[in-house]
Amino acid sequence: MASSPLNTKSNLHARSNSLPSTPHPLFLQCNEHLEKLKASHETSSSSSCLTHKLVGLQDLHECVEKLVQLPLTQEALLHEPQEKWVDEILDGSLRLLDVCTTAKDSLIHTKECMRELQSMMRRRKGGDDGIIVEAKKFLTSRKVVKKAISKALVNLKAISKKGNFSSNIKDQQTMALVGLLKDVEVVTLSIFESMLNFICGSTQSKAGNWSLVSKLIHTKRIGCSQIVEESEFSHVDAALHSFVLHMTSKSSSDNITNLPNHLEKLESRIQDFEEGLEFMFRRMIKIRVALLNILNH
Repeated sequence: MASSPLNTKSNLHARSNSLPSTPHPLFLQCNEHLEKLKASHETSSSSSCLTHKLVGLQDLHECVEKLVQLPLTQEALLHEPQEKWVDEILDGSLRLLDVCTTAKDSLIHTKECMRELQSMMRRRKGGDDGIIVEAKKFLTSRKVVKKAISKALVNLKAISKKGNFSSNIKDQQTMALVGLLKDVEVVTLSIFESMLNFICGSTQSKAGNWSLVSKLIHTKRIGCSQIVEESEFSHVDAALHSFVLHMTSKSSSDNITNLPNHLEKLESRIQDFEEGLEFMFRRMIKIRVALLNILNH
C-alpha cells in the first residue's frame, strides 16, 4: 500500500471510507487530530506555535493509544498475515522514540550548561572574566547539541528518500488502521524535525533541507527565517557570541545586560518542551508495547 501525503485530504477520507460504514469514533478522532496537525504546518514555527503543535501531538498519541487497545483493532491487525507492514510499523515506532530521545537529550544538555551560566552571573565571581568562561562552555556545549541534532536530521532525510510505504494488505479495515499508524508516524516525525531545527537554531536556507515536511507531507514550506527570529535558543546563542566577541571592549557590559532576560525565556521554553516530550515518550512506549503484544500474540 502506498503512503499518500498527509495533507492530501482525500487520503484520510479514502482510508475512512475503506472502513465499515460505521467506523469506530476513536478512529475518526485520530483522523481529526491528524487534520488539525496537518493544517498547523501552514502556520508559523514560533516557539508558542511549536508548543501548541506538541500539545496537539499529545492528543493524537493519546487517541492512538486508546485505539490500539480496542479488541476491534487487535482483530484487524491479526486478520492479515504478518508481512512487511509489521516490520515497517514497528521500525517506525523505534524511529519516533529515537528522535524524541535526541530532542530530550538536547534540552537536558542545554539546560544544565545554562544553569551553570546563570549561577555564575548571579554570583559575579571573577567578574566578566568568569562569565566569559562559562559563556564559552555554554557555546561549546551548544556545538555538541547541534552536532547530535544534525546527525538526527540526516537520518530523517535518509528515511524520507526511502519512498512510499508498501504493503500487500487485502483486508480494508487492517489497511486503514496500518495506514493511520503510518500517517501518525509521518506527522510526528515532521513536528519533531521542526523542533530539532528550532533547538538548533537552523535557518534551513537550502531547499533540500526541508526533508520530511516537503517530501512526506508535501505541505507549503514554512518561512524558516521565523525559526531563527523567534527561537529563544538562537537569541541566547547570539547574545553570548556577541558578548565573547566584544569581551575586551566597553560594549561587553552592554552585551550582557539582556542575557538574564534571554536565559529566563529560554529556561521557560525548555521546560515546556521537556514536559511535552516526556509525555510523548511515555505515550509512544505504551503504544509500541501494545502493538508488540498484539502482533506477538
